[in-house]
Amino acid sequence: MFDTILIANRGEIACRVMQTAQAMGVRCVAVHSDADAGAKHVEMADAAVHIGGSAPAESYLKGDRIIAAALETGAQAIHPGYGFLSENPDFVEAVEAAGLVFIGPSAKAIRAMGLKDAAKALMVEAGVPVVPGYHGSDQDDDLLAREAEKIGYPVLIKAVAGGGGKGMRQVDDAKGFKAALESARSEARSAFGNADVLVEKFVAKPRHLEVQIFGDGTSALHLFERDCSLQRRHQKVIEEAPAPGMTEEMRAAMGAAAVRAAEAIGYAGAGTVEFIVDASDGLRPDGFFFMEMNTRLQVEHPVTEAITGVDLVEWQLRVAAGESLPMRQEDLAIDGHAFEARLYAEDVPKGFLPATGTLTHLTFTERTRADSGVRAGDTISPFYDPMIAKVIVHGPTRDVALARLRAALAGARVAGTVTNLAFLGALAGHTGFAMGDVDTGLIARDIDALTEVPALQPWHEALAGMAALGLLDPSEDAGFALWRPLRRQVMLARSGEDSLLKVRVMSPDRQVWSVGEAEVTAERRAGAWYLDGNRAPEVSVAGQVVTVFDGYGMAFDVIDPLARAAGRSGDGNVIEAPMPGMVRLVDAKVGQKVAAGDRLAVLEAMKMEHSLLAERDGVVAEVLAAAGDQVEAGAALVRLEAEDEAAA
Repeated sequence: MFDTILIANRGEIACRVMQTAQAMGVRCVAVHSDADAGAKHVEMADAAVHIGGSAPAESYLKGDRIIAAALETGAQAIHPGYGFLSENPDFVEAVEAAGLVFIGPSAKAIRAMGLKDAAKALMVEAGVPVVPGYHGSDQDDDLLAREAEKIGYPVLIKAVAGGGGKGMRQVDDAKGFKAALESARSEARSAFGNADVLVEKFVAKPRHLEVQIFGDGTSALHLFERDCSLQRRHQKVIEEAPAPGMTEEMRAAMGAAAVRAAEAIGYAGAGTVEFIVDASDGLRPDGFFFMEMNTRLQVEHPVTEAITGVDLVEWQLRVAAGESLPMRQEDLAIDGHAFEARLYAEDVPKGFLPATGTLTHLTFTERTRADSGVRAGDTISPFYDPMIAKVIVHGPTRDVALARLRAALAGARVAGTVTNLAFLGALAGHTGFAMGDVDTGLIARDIDALTEVPALQPWHEALAGMAALGLLDPSEDAGFALWRPLRRQVMLARSGEDSLLKVRVMSPDRQVWSVGEAEVTAERRAGAWYLDGNRAPEVSVAGQVVTVFDGYGMAFDVIDPLARAAGRSGDGNVIEAPMPGMVRLVDAKVGQKVAAGDRLAVLEAMKMEHSLLAERDGVVAEVLAAAGDQVEAGAALVRLEAEDEAAA
């Protein structure tokens, strides 16, 4: 076994790898960027090396610096985690040329699965079923359009070097093909430096099932399947293992196909073979098709660990150190059911816009496994994926595990940034999901119901007001006057709406609040506050933000009316950057007439592209940024004016 390894990654996965490696007595070296100097994975490590600037291209994608750090610190091996350089065959070769061990598959295996078109051709040779489609090297527009006609609409255009839904477009008919092709190529070129695409048949009721495999370079086995069908824009949201409705016949067929795929390329280490499944007539052994192979540890690997009792990171280290596979296929069995929900800093009402912020509160219930790379006090950086944690639960049955997931999400306490916690809670409570009736279109079909803002009651606002004014623990002589109740007021804002709250403090243990037309009585009994009979939940106060931990967390801004009036300027016609990022594209031109909803610019931030749209009809008066500009949150990009103003 290795004495020292370096983890060439950050955040949650770096912490996850260290947890197992250090438990095995292996010394761990972290690498970090400027932004991550005080990060959790740096604190956990036995040693840490600074490798560059905050942007990934200046640090975590600098393979030469990572290898130098490993050599300097005496590491014998490098664990890539996932993302960044984990599936870069050139990096693997450089690691091995430096006399180090890459904890993962060979460069040859990665290359074999790196391009979707070549990988599918290889799978056909290995006897693994693939979706009907065009995977050729000829990228002529007219040829691709003709191939789409042959396949039959609807079709999917997919970047051959892609992943995570980038460079992917669904096309329902021939008239939309050209625009979708241009869009997919543009995104693929930006994300992967390769604009080539393939065209496949779109499966009508698709489920996304994947099989965890593990190989030693000669033979391989599988650790059963995961269902990753709950997706939004091709990004996984909640995963589970095993797949609901799975038959033993289909499990055996899929597992065997995945093992054939791994052995066809001499795979070593942990990997995942992803299948698209036609669930229109249930799960059938002839209804699954190879999509791609991820030649690394997957984000959702904990659900497999939960149902098999296997520590996949330990297996990675042992096989990379030269040991044989720790178990045989017949030794593996499924125990119970597990779920994983991905908790992100993102603004769901604004279209799941990635968010930043400093976490002022972050706790989970006792039964929850929460894999996280951040702590309370840490800042969600604009430079990286905004994941806060993976919330993982296990139970003896799917129903029990799902009930535990609901409880874990309801019991999570997160403050300091907006999150998708309420969205995850709505998904966990979705009737169809509870029945196991899932497919990749479920979220899109029910998006309105799933993104409803949790109901706000007057007592929630009153509780936030109590916290804002410091009245949750008033002293005997500060909260009221003996001859009359003390009257105070506070202005709160939530979801863009202001509320002026008024309170009469009757005694240290009794307050009467006016919230709009409602009146809320707060009374303290046996040390606990009750508002209109509701026991007050936990509250977090951080600066000018109060979070009430009910309904997955309700955040209120405490407003200073004078400061707001002094700072109010402009006419609301300026399109601003919602977060720090790079201006990828500017569509707006001075003098151009635009309608509400027209795209004015594209901002690239947090590994995603965000279209900035006109909020009303008007004329472009000024263009204040150019493609390639790095901008801060709130930076003015485009200014509009009314058409009559422009004419004047």
